[in-house]
Amino acid sequence: MSKLHFTTKHANAATVQRQWFVVDGTNQTVGRMCARIAAVLRGKHKASYTPHVDTGDYVIVINADKVVFTGNKFDDKMYQNFSGYPGGLKEETAKDLLKRRPEVIVERAVKGMLPKNRLGRKMVKKLFVYAGTQHPHTAQQPKDLKF
Repeated sequence: MSKLHFTTKHANAATVQRQWFVVDGTNQTVGRMCARIAAVLRGKHKASYTPHVDTGDYVIVINADKVVFTGNKFDDKMYQNFSGYPGGLKEETAKDLLKRRPEVIVERAVKGMLPKNRLGRKMVKKLFVYAGTQHPHTAQQPKDLKF
């Protein structure tokens, strides 16, 4: 009886095929939506997923200003920014940040769910977040990403 040799196929930059997806953030819970987006950016939804290669797809998030939080997070959750100088800590509630810069809430949530290395920094560049319904990526013909 002969031995069968099976080899694992690893994806590389030449074999990765990327798609574009659009996500409507209207009435979506921030954490649940961003967890799904992070998985798509990493490429975990594909059979060709390889941990050390960026196999993920591009994701466009529209209506980021209409996302929701569960519980009391809308009033209680604090976003911190530190300038690096003494007394340079600035805090802002989710309510205020959603009014001022709604894109940042989705961007920070997704970035926190990606790897903290050069591969993760490459992955987060494939995320595009917009507060309204318009986006400049219609030429890429993005498909709807359903949850």
